[in-house]
Amino acid sequence: MRAGQVVVVIPTLNEQDSIGSAVRSIPRPPVDRILVADGPSTDATAARAMEAGAEVIKARRGYGRACAAAIEAAPEAEIIVFMDGDGADDPACIPDLIAPIRAGTHDFVIGSRVTGAREPGSMAWHQVAAGRFAGALLRVLYGVHYTDMCAFRAIRREQLLRLHMREMTYGWNIEMQMRAARAGLRILEIPVPYRRRSGGTSKVAGSLSGTMRAATRIVATIARIAADRQSDRIPPMRERDA
Repeated sequence: MRAGQVVVVIPTLNEQDSIGSAVRSIPRPPVDRILVADGPSTDATAARAMEAGAEVIKARRGYGRACAAAIEAAPEAEIIVFMDGDGADDPACIPDLIAPIRAGTHDFVIGSRVTGAREPGSMAWHQVAAGRFAGALLRVLYGVHYTDMCAFRAIRREQLLRLHMREMTYGWNIEMQMRAARAGLRILEIPVPYRRRSGGTSKVAGSLSGTMRAATRIVATIARIAADRQSDRIPPMRERDA
């Protein structure tokens, strides 16, 4: 395979009602490859993803584990785009996420549902509040302003590998944001539209127990990374390539 590909990674768990339309909506080009990291669904998610044109890899259960498995399976990628398989993210925004990276002005571009146009009922108030709280905390810690912990994001694979991600569950997204900020990556947040999921039930916001489990992991991840005194700083490109 040629170098410099754009690979979309979609971690899934029982998303048979939405994954097919989500995959078919992804623009190709600029996307070269779509990887659904299924971990492990008990419904027809894998079959419907393959019917829609995605490659499916089996992953152990855990959001971060699924993402890590897909990254390992895409060594040819220059840019990795992460999105959810529930139909809430708008794949038409993928060119906007990757353009600053391709232009060489940024390394990590993250969508903000909070500043974008949200369909009524797409986000609960506590999701908005959690994103803003985490963003305020990271601004104090690292001087980087985030408004959301949106899963819809793009990053250079090279830089992502250098972040040495460790969180294998729901804290994956906030760990990436914290480590990217601490590493001095060139970060850009852009507004993205957000819709209600097109099928199934959210593993996080769909129940009180799911919300509490995710919140616990996110808080623990923030505390762990903030307490870690080791620097993640990545040398500028010219120094790395010297």
